[in-house]
Amino acid sequence: MSKFIIEGGVPIAGRHYSPGNKNAALPMIAASLLADSPVEIANLPLIRDVSVMLELVAELGASVSFDRVARKVTIDPRTLRKTSLSEDLCNRIRTSILFAGPLVAKTGAVVLPPPGGDVIGRRRLDTHFEGLRNLGVLVDPTRAPYVFSAPAGLRGAKMILDEASVTATENIVMAATLAKGRTEIFNAACEPHVQDLCRMLRSMGASISGIGTNLLVVDGVDALHGASVRVSPDAIESASFIAAAAATHGSIVIDETLEHDFEILKRPFARLGVTWTRDAAGALTFDSRGVELRIAPEMSGAIAKIEDGIWPQTPTDLLSVLLVLATQADGIVLFFEKMFESRMYFVDSLINMGAQIVQCDPHRVVVRGVSRLRGAKMLSPDIRAGMALLVAGLCAEGVTTIANAESIDRGYEPVERALSELGARITRVPD
Repeated sequence: MSKFIIEGGVPIAGRHYSPGNKNAALPMIAASLLADSPVEIANLPLIRDVSVMLELVAELGASVSFDRVARKVTIDPRTLRKTSLSEDLCNRIRTSILFAGPLVAKTGAVVLPPPGGDVIGRRRLDTHFEGLRNLGVLVDPTRAPYVFSAPAGLRGAKMILDEASVTATENIVMAATLAKGRTEIFNAACEPHVQDLCRMLRSMGASISGIGTNLLVVDGVDALHGASVRVSPDAIESASFIAAAAATHGSIVIDETLEHDFEILKRPFARLGVTWTRDAAGALTFDSRGVELRIAPEMSGAIAKIEDGIWPQTPTDLLSVLLVLATQADGIVLFFEKMFESRMYFVDSLINMGAQIVQCDPHRVVVRGVSRLRGAKMLSPDIRAGMALLVAGLCAEGVTTIANAESIDRGYEPVERALSELGARITRVPD
């Protein structure tokens, strides 16, 4: 285990390149097992969750050739020989559940221990089970490890998901590509990373329409072939660095951003007084030097509110860093986290640092800025809260220590290196 030590109060400034989207890369790795020839995935983020997913693929018998320098992996599923996954590896990662759909479609069966991942609230799997059952999969959700089987094969079906779950949508789409007949998925998630997966599957020979909408139509095919695909840039990672620049009154240029991602993200940032420009090449420029951040109230004059929701609403993964940024903006804002009941509990650490925050209940927090934060000793509870605490440490007076640095590594490439290159005073040391 290790911890970060941060000397706060230094504006960060410089140029940053955002790696591939974590939430796109992980399902794309699982989807490679559907092919009957090698699949190449480029622009992979060098994070712990990607490493664990590739370990799981290798454990199943597929050939994995990972070039970390080139950020590219080649997966050959023709050597696949197992249909059960390691409990130890599955405990380390939430997206191990994404092997259910492709493996039951490709081999007819899979034994899968319950997934691990961040503890940010109840993360139900009901939508996965119901969706796969609609396709003809047998599974008892009350007994772990979960045994998925399709003795009669998969068949297309019409279904309405009980929630627009990202990973459930991905699991069902992957399984449906090899099912007999047509599958129609209503209330499907349509986040950019779901779109990335669907485009990958189409490049492998799948028939999918409705990409980017909440109605996906999949016409099953007999087989999928290999392909070369590229992971899109991670907008949440980029937004985290923009928040760090804004909170420290610095500046930053983010290379290679996607317009449709930042059209969505600019709304909550603008509420906190943060705006940027973006050129034709996709480079995003933000400069807060000499600019006072101010929270914009509602048009009626009511207190401002920032709430998460399914795409194209504000992503839940962004709420934690936005909350920290709000402590450095003049005004009052209510944050409403509707998706996970434990996401906001990290605010206790911010209050100890001097933030003016009232937690109304597990889902709602009121923030009043501007707060002068003081350095403190803290523990990172999960990926997004950990990054938010890093941002708090960067703009705080004095020294901040954040233990359990490895939790942040699951979703971000070594942040101490990237932030140091931007001028931050941050080091990683053994705990």
